[in-house]
Amino acid sequence: MQKNYCIQFTSAKIEDLMFRTTFDPVTREGKVVVNLSIIDKKDFDDVMGIFEMAINSGLSVSPYIRVLHEGDNVEGISVGPDEVGFVTMCSITIDGILLKKGVFVNPRFGGLVEIKDGTPLRFTNVLTYHSTTIDPLEVLMSQEITSVTEMLKTGSGKILANLREAPMVARDDIDRILSDMMDAGITGILEVGEPNTRILDVPVERDHLGIVVIGGTNPMAIVQEHGIGIRTNAMSTTVDFRELRHISEYR
Repeated sequence: MQKNYCIQFTSAKIEDLMFRTTFDPVTREGKVVVNLSIIDKKDFDDVMGIFEMAINSGLSVSPYIRVLHEGDNVEGISVGPDEVGFVTMCSITIDGILLKKGVFVNPRFGGLVEIKDGTPLRFTNVLTYHSTTIDPLEVLMSQEITSVTEMLKTGSGKILANLREAPMVARDDIDRILSDMMDAGITGILEVGEPNTRILDVPVERDHLGIVVIGGTNPMAIVQEHGIGIRTNAMSTTVDFRELRHISEYR
């Protein structure tokens, strides 16, 4: 019997994960969207140090992670012998939280943001979610065109980020919800634009505002820039927030 295969574009996967997100930043309970990365066990200390550096520098969605060991399984992906896995929070969690609070956001694209002297200037390379079946940030990472490490050293470089649009009438609600997220340790917001105003040189739809979210795969990009092998499955699945621990607890 011939099997029918359906191609799922990233936009559809994002919508699915947004609806599956149940995390409430006030109660700090519920499910969040995560990425899954696999490394060689011998690189664990180096990678953990890089992740801590990225988190302390604000280049991650959240400091809450989970370390996986041989035999652990997430979404059908198993950690093999001499491997270690990292479960990290994905930026889609922010979209899902806003949705559950009554604010629908439209994920536009993922791309590189040029930073100069610590100030975000503009998006450069971008991929829309409707045009690819692979997470845009995974694609951009594979091209080795990020310079996250250089940005950390000099204040100038290119980091991974995403653009979302939201109705401008929800501005007060957005500010309140984002504040609750920050209190819960979800700090992945790079910039919130003004209504009907370009954000990082990108126009937004009429009566909307732009929200630029830090890419959850920036720590993985730094690992790659250090020449350390890492396999990342972005937007992997949802897990209960209680399964995650602050990265400092692993030291």
